[in-house]
Amino acid sequence: MTTVSTLSRILAVSAAASVLTACAVGPRAPDADLPLMASGAFTGSQTAAVSPDAARDDWWRLYQDPTLDALIAQAFAENNELEAAAANLRAVRASLSEARAGRFPATSASASGQRSQGSAATSATGAQLPEADVYDVGLDASYEIDLFGRIGSSIRAARADADAQEAALNTVRVTVAAETARAYADACSANAQIGVAERTIELQQNTADLTRRLLEGGAGTGLDTARAQSALASTRASLPTLRAARDAALFRLATLTGRTPAEASDAARQCARPPQLSQPIPVGDGAALLARRPDVRQAERQLAAAAARVNVATASLYPTISLGGSFGSTALDSSDLGDDQNFRFSFGPLISWSFPNILVARARIAQTGALTEAALATFDQTVLAALQETETALSNYANELDRRQALSEARDRAADAARLSRLRFDAGADNFLTVLDSERTLASADATLAQSDALVTTYQIALFKALAGGWGQG
Repeated sequence: MTTVSTLSRILAVSAAASVLTACAVGPRAPDADLPLMASGAFTGSQTAAVSPDAARDDWWRLYQDPTLDALIAQAFAENNELEAAAANLRAVRASLSEARAGRFPATSASASGQRSQGSAATSATGAQLPEADVYDVGLDASYEIDLFGRIGSSIRAARADADAQEAALNTVRVTVAAETARAYADACSANAQIGVAERTIELQQNTADLTRRLLEGGAGTGLDTARAQSALASTRASLPTLRAARDAALFRLATLTGRTPAEASDAARQCARPPQLSQPIPVGDGAALLARRPDVRQAERQLAAAAARVNVATASLYPTISLGGSFGSTALDSSDLGDDQNFRFSFGPLISWSFPNILVARARIAQTGALTEAALATFDQTVLAALQETETALSNYANELDRRQALSEARDRAADAARLSRLRFDAGADNFLTVLDSERTLASADATLAQSDALVTTYQIALFKALAGGWGQG
């Protein structure tokens, strides 16, 4: 089935939901223009960093990182939120089975034995009545004739509930895949920034040692030494924060994969840089997005369930007709239960109707109608939110790529300036303050570029999450 036909199915079901409820409460129709307006290419897709190819479910494999692949597979198998969502789905499916049972006759078997003695006040002679035993066995059956669709609508509502819960499970899968990748990338990015800081510290340590030797040899000043040591201490102060960020990412990753913090991934702890893409991100188009987003599917199914419940409430305006039957045996002695003369049976229709007191039914119709209006609004808002999330992720990613390119160029120029200032100092053309300033600028440029690298990966994963990849796996 193509994405366009899938989208058409969503719209058709939503429109059908409004028709089902129109006779009772007359709700507004879903805003069908929203998906139609979103059927083209994304606004932010006009960049070489993305392609119009269909989005992938296994998007994390685009990074070609075996550690990441293994972590996401572990999260899918061990994540507790996924287990809870799967259990909730089983519970809702059991409710669907219960609703379907309304299509079949209800049966019950009974057996009783009773000894009784009547009061003398009820006797015609005024004498004490003798004790008597009564034994009874029987089988009762009843079947509701669903003339007004109450049972059928209840089944449709339960089926839509099950579909919505399945979509909720898929939403959790999308989130678990994205958050696992994000936690891994954050740990790697923190390690990369730690590496930058350590290289800067090594450079600044050499500079501080040089100023100290110059001071001891009478060629330097105490001011140069103090400035070099201050720059070194400032960079060292950034390390604890970066290490704390790495540990927090590792602990988050452990939780997502069903492990304790003490069991955090060693591979993630040793990762030296965030995962890198070697190709544009396939994003598809708006129609494909709405067809694949499980939260849109969930909202649509909740709308269908709400519409079906309006029909259930409307059916209570009409009589309930059941066919009932009973077969059994009643005797004064248990050994006589099988005698022909002790058998009994009954059969006939049963009609129950709350007319003319229909205020309760009307109130239920009004309640379910209002809930359907809320479901319609939620569906429209979910579509808008899905488009907003995707366009925002595209914009963030594209602009951060441009920023990283500019930062990379700035870093290269800062490195050239630091090298030249050191050469000029060695040749006696500049003072040592120029060297310190150029090295401080280089350190800042290195740190900022490392932060941008981290943001690029973060925005990539946010885009993959917005595109709802991951729930089709497993």
